[in-house]
Amino acid sequence: MAAISGKVFQNINVSQCYQQSRQFSNQYRRDCFAPFNLPAFDGGKVAWTSISSMQLRTFSTPQINFIIRGPVPCNAAPSTISSLDNIDFQKLQNGSDIRGVAVAGVEGEPVNLTELVAEAIGAGFSAWLLEKKKADGSQRLRVSIGHDSRISAKKLQDAISQGIAGAGLDVIQYGLASTPAMFNSTLTEDEALFCPVDGSIMITASHLPFNRNGFKFFTNVGGLGKADIKEILGRAAEFYRNLNSTDGLKNSRGKGSATIKQVDYMSVYASDLVKAVRKAAGNKEKPLEGFHIVVDAGNGAGGFFAAKVLEPLGAITSGSQFLEPDGLFPNHIPNPEDKTAMRAITEAGLHNKADLGIIFDTDVDRSAAVDSTGREFNRNRLIALMSAIVLEEHPGTTIVTDRGKHHRFKRGYKNVIDEAIRLNSIGEESHLAIETSGHGALKENHWLDDGAYLMVKILNKLASARASGLGGGSQVLTNLVEGLQEPAVAVELRLKINQNHPDLQGGPFRDYGEAVLKHVENLVASDPKLMKAPVNYEGVRVSGFGGWFLLRLSLHDPVLPLNIEAPSNDDAIKLGLAVLSAAKEFPALDTSALNKFVQV
Repeated sequence: MAAISGKVFQNINVSQCYQQSRQFSNQYRRDCFAPFNLPAFDGGKVAWTSISSMQLRTFSTPQINFIIRGPVPCNAAPSTISSLDNIDFQKLQNGSDIRGVAVAGVEGEPVNLTELVAEAIGAGFSAWLLEKKKADGSQRLRVSIGHDSRISAKKLQDAISQGIAGAGLDVIQYGLASTPAMFNSTLTEDEALFCPVDGSIMITASHLPFNRNGFKFFTNVGGLGKADIKEILGRAAEFYRNLNSTDGLKNSRGKGSATIKQVDYMSVYASDLVKAVRKAAGNKEKPLEGFHIVVDAGNGAGGFFAAKVLEPLGAITSGSQFLEPDGLFPNHIPNPEDKTAMRAITEAGLHNKADLGIIFDTDVDRSAAVDSTGREFNRNRLIALMSAIVLEEHPGTTIVTDRGKHHRFKRGYKNVIDEAIRLNSIGEESHLAIETSGHGALKENHWLDDGAYLMVKILNKLASARASGLGGGSQVLTNLVEGLQEPAVAVELRLKINQNHPDLQGGPFRDYGEAVLKHVENLVASDPKLMKAPVNYEGVRVSGFGGWFLLRLSLHDPVLPLNIEAPSNDDAIKLGLAVLSAAKEFPALDTSALNKFVQV
């Protein structure tokens, strides 16, 4: 986590946020998915002037309990607004997501994802969605909104809901949810749940520190692409500029009315996962009976998996940890790539003598597992395990990954998913798209990037093996990847660009980073021991000394990640030295991590 300044939480009352997070945790412990009442909009400077104008009515169905707030007076007058911050909306784009700083207090990270910005983004998404769906006004569009456990989640939920409702679209709030569930809500057909929705938003910043947050967007054809996000941010910027005047604010927010509903959708999503495992085991009610499986949710949104998925299937889940949502992430970073996180689930599994350990990232679109001996199934091993499972079902299918019949492609979960879809469209069968970070999507699951469903595929293997009379617990998983060659050394180092260094001459960090990559490429061309990959999709990938390295420029941050894999430490150091010889020509590049690696 970034260093925190002396005035740790200036400009906000983080203790209040923390207490809200704790209260959220306590409620979660009592009943993960009890019908919930979210507070009325309290959007700070742009709060509704009269809560009494929102008539509250309570409805019940066999599936859900929810509250409808409506009609919402979308032309409500705002409270006094001071001059707005100058926000560069395009800088909030992080590939196919939006990311920003939502909580003040971390030195060098000014807040740029305010409630007004979130409201503007909601308005921008609404305008984009109305155009894409070619809505003619005869039917009101619906947008679902969920969030992970971050302390800024609820205020951003209220703010973006306000932007959507102001555009005349209905909002369905799910509260604590997972990213996969949000996409799934665009596919579910159940009018009692107001599904399918026309668009969906997940409020999350994945595994990033507590002060960050962001948005992911979906329609029934999948996650939005980079061009879509750029367009939405452009529309949001225009809306934001109109907030400089009261008249502009009223006009921007529209003059219609809309409803805001709360639905317990996560129980429906969890139930679908349970059904998938039962089906794979021949419709046995408790196919995991006798299996001891521990879950580590990292205090994110994945705590439901133990009580709502594993236990109904008969599994023992004692020893599961960090299931309560806590947006300060006090135990470890919720990240299946993080060594501390993987050590935590490994130790939990061994201590409880569990058959399997499962760990999720904050918003449950990534996952990893650990077998009964403590062997980790993450990164390359997870790719190998999932590939083996899918190849049993679909022999000869192409596996699209960011490594590397295997089709290596560029990093980014949306990139590998889109490439798999493209291959299928031209007649090359592909059933799995997965990258080393733990993002994985299957054709059978609508190419949904779903960490929980990846774990369901592993559970399916356990259950089906037992149904076939095979014992051995998680050994059936270990056997699938036994004998596969693994590199002796696999590291990722991050070379940061100092944007304030005079060597940048005031230019953008991306230009500087591209210059570094070009220089590395030129040096490699003159070294007979090294060979640049003939086909590559990002950065510079080079083979040599029995291994390889990939140096690339981060999509959004001033960082050059360097991955090295080699058959020995000496070979890895040789590859590192090759990069260092080029990097030392760029004084704004922090090579301390690489220096330390080659010295070891």
